Amino acid sequence: MNELARWDSFYVIVGSAAGALIGLQFVVMTLIANRPPARGAAAGAAFATPTIVHFSVVLFLAALLRAPWDAIMPAALVCGVTGLGGVVYALVTARRMQAQSTYKPDSEDWLFHAGLPFVAYAALAASAFAALSHAHEAMFAMAGATLLLLFIGIHNAWDGVAYHVLVNLNRRDSDKGG
Repeated sequence: MNELARWDSFYVIVGSAAGALIGLQFVVMTLIANRPPARGAAAGAAFATPTIVHFSVVLFLAALLRAPWDAIMPAALVCGVTGLGGVVYALVTARRMQAQSTYKPDSEDWLFHAGLPFVAYAALAASAFAALSHAHEAMFAMAGATLLLLFIGIHNAWDGVAYHVLVNLNRRDSDKGG
C-alpha cells in the first residue's frame, strides 16, 4: 500500500526509539530495585507499568504499520482495536492512580499518566476508522498519536526516575540518619 510505504522512515525511527527506551526503563528499574519504596507494587502498577505499555504500543504500531499490507483496512482495524484497548487501559490506570496510597498524584501526574494517554489512544482509534475514507489524513493522526505516546513515555520515565532518585532515595537516606 503506497500510503503506508511513505511512512517507512518515520516508523523505523519511532519504533527504534521505543525499543531502546523499553530497554533503558528495565535497566533503571533494576538499579532502583534494591531499595523499593514501601507499598511500591500498587504505585508501580499505576505509574511504571503504563510507561512500558506506552513504549510497547509505539513499538507495536511501528512494526504493524511497516508490515507489507495489500490494503489499509486490515492495518486500520488493528490500530482501531489497539486504540480502543488503550482507552480502556488509560481508564484502568486512572483508577489505579486513585487507589494506590504510596504517592499523591498532582495535576501533572493526572495529565501525563491518564489524560494524555486517553487522548492519544482515542485519536488512534478515531484515525483508524477515518483511514477507511481519508487514508492520507488518518496516517498523520496515527503518527501524531504514536509520537504523543512516545513523548508521554519519555516524560513519565524521567519523572519516575527523578522521583526515585531525588525524593524517595533521599528520604530513605535521611530516615537512616545518612
